[in-house]
Amino acid sequence: MSVAPRSQRELVDEIRGRLLRRHSTAAVLFHHAVAERLGLGPTDHKCLDVLREHGPMIGRELAAITGLTSGAITGVVAPLERAGYLRRERDPHDQRKQILTPAPERSRDLEAVFGPIRDDAAALLTGFDTSQLTAIAEFLVRSTDFIYRRSALLRAQTALSPQRRETTAPTARRRGHARG
Repeated sequence: MSVAPRSQRELVDEIRGRLLRRHSTAAVLFHHAVAERLGLGPTDHKCLDVLREHGPMIGRELAAITGLTSGAITGVVAPLERAGYLRRERDPHDQRKQILTPAPERSRDLEAVFGPIRDDAAALLTGFDTSQLTAIAEFLVRSTDFIYRRSALLRAQTALSPQRRETTAPTARRRGHARG
């Protein structure tokens, strides 16, 4: 699928509508497939990705970046540790805290999955000139920052929303998580 030449307004409308939605859906489905290939859940996989990008951190820091609760982080850390992707180490300055560190022993497994993907991405980019690549890189930087900002805003709005309190319990029941 290629994009036909049009006016700037038509391109912006196409990008912010159908193209970004299509790209987002493909990215989510792709990361589900990657997680499955690694023997992880999608949230586990992306938390591991955050740790690989940012380096060792405590669970509270991972929760702050991802927006997950401390309980959800505990639920992510355990399978990552069991699968050998993560190590927990005592914080030398505060023995109550554990530092979460990606395990280098599994880097070959990650490279086996991501190496061919990076090669394919490089091949995908070969048809673009330096000016176009600069625009693509700038868009990725700006859109990533935008997504993080919008995620934080959505979480803040959700936390303040009275509707959230009304819908949380029925949602848990529908998913089979309600007790009693």
